[in-house]
Amino acid sequence: MDGALLCCCQEVEEQWIRRMSEQQSAPDQLAAGKSQGATGATYKVVLFEFENFQGCKAEFSAECKDVTEKALEKVGSVIVESGPWVGYDRHGFTGEQFILEKGEYPRWDTWTSSQHSYSLLSLRPLKVDSSEHKLQLYENPGFTGRKMEIVDDDVPSLWGHGFQDRVASVKALNGTWVGYMHPGYRGRQFIFERGDFKHWNDWEAPAPQIQSVRRVRDMQWHKRGCFIVPDPAPMPGPDPDPAPAPPAPPAKAGAS
Repeated sequence: MDGALLCCCQEVEEQWIRRMSEQQSAPDQLAAGKSQGATGATYKVVLFEFENFQGCKAEFSAECKDVTEKALEKVGSVIVESGPWVGYDRHGFTGEQFILEKGEYPRWDTWTSSQHSYSLLSLRPLKVDSSEHKLQLYENPGFTGRKMEIVDDDVPSLWGHGFQDRVASVKALNGTWVGYMHPGYRGRQFIFERGDFKHWNDWEAPAPQIQSVRRVRDMQWHKRGCFIVPDPAPMPGPDPDPAPAPPAPPAKAGAS
């Protein structure tokens, strides 16, 4: 009888210890969940000190206001294992922005073409909470003037859709977008997460100029992978007997 009672007490004690351990691990699980999006997407990026993934490295699964605190004096290359992320050339998520989607970036000019910045000092996960994308561009601050609406499309040139390069306010109604100062997804980048941007200062632009925009890809919603900026097309040579060009498909973006 005493032996049976002892076994029963030991079993109760083990169950109590198990419950306490589970309760104590809950905050750790919650902290780990902060590196995930609301839809359960995980984030992981590896920064290397030198180009071509050489030198000291540091892994991140959550935002970092100063990468130099992780024993990195500089960032020469990046591998995004899951994302997307947005990097900044200054501490504290300020300065020039760089979109970092899943893939490898062996040197600085693979994540930016602005030619103005060589540093990456802070970064954070970029939430993509929908497979749908809708963006409205306005000529003047406060959502006034000419308007262009883009739905589920990438636009390499606003001029090609009858809109000028002056964009002074933006509404990101669905999805996450990145705008560029020049056509063909070139030049300084500006990130537009869902929300209203009443003035170009809201996206830290030096001037109200955007000439191309595209959707930010996320592996959860876009199974084909991430966007790749196309290389400039070579100039065509003379054709002695050119074939008639096929009719252009109707554009999904429109200006008003």
